[in-house]
Amino acid sequence: MDFLRWLFEAQIPVGGSVLVLREVLGNIFGLAGALGGMRRKVWAWPIGIAGNLLLLTVFLGNVFGAASPATLWGQAGRQIMFISVAAYGWYRWRQGLQSGTHGRAIVPGWASPKVRIAMVAAMIAGTAALAPVFDSMGSYPPVWADAWTFMGSLLATYGMARGWTEFWLIWVAVDIVGVPLLFSAGYFASAFMYLFYGFFTLAGFFVWWRADRRESRPLRPMPEPETAGALS
Repeated sequence: MDFLRWLFEAQIPVGGSVLVLREVLGNIFGLAGALGGMRRKVWAWPIGIAGNLLLLTVFLGNVFGAASPATLWGQAGRQIMFISVAAYGWYRWRQGLQSGTHGRAIVPGWASPKVRIAMVAAMIAGTAALAPVFDSMGSYPPVWADAWTFMGSLLATYGMARGWTEFWLIWVAVDIVGVPLLFSAGYFASAFMYLFYGFFTLAGFFVWWRADRRESRPLRPMPEPETAGALS
């Protein structure tokens, strides 16, 4: 109990303000999970879930202590969504690891054109549908940005579980909107981490792209051994 109380109350002084320790730790776990995802390691999923649990308590604002700044219902709901989809991704990647796909949990690939169109439509429609919901719950404005990051995170996490290389680009779209939102809401640790994620996700995209080209290439048949002194 003493450890939990310390965890929920601990702050890191920075200049004239403070950072909530749970926010810092949650983002560190998230970064470790992203690194594991780039390397296609199964442990990326449970590490990410641990970070999601910490950040859930942060984005619920005053529900978990006055040290937290504004409440962001979309960001909080995003953590619950992460945990649910991560459980699916964890299961799927464990299956891939057992099937022996090049020694990795999954072989990257590309979504079909129909899937890409469906994901863009889901991004736009989901943002439009969730914005008034988050607004009625009192989420920090602009509410559409909160809804955008929620939908993008959902699609990106699902895409990662399926092994679609495009999921990295969805994260870039999330970061472009999420960084200004988090800065304005006072979540400075998360905002800086999102800013770093923007460059990290671009690197991850090219890593998976190269892996897709390398590992999906059919193996060439081995040449027949030459026989010395062939029969004439």
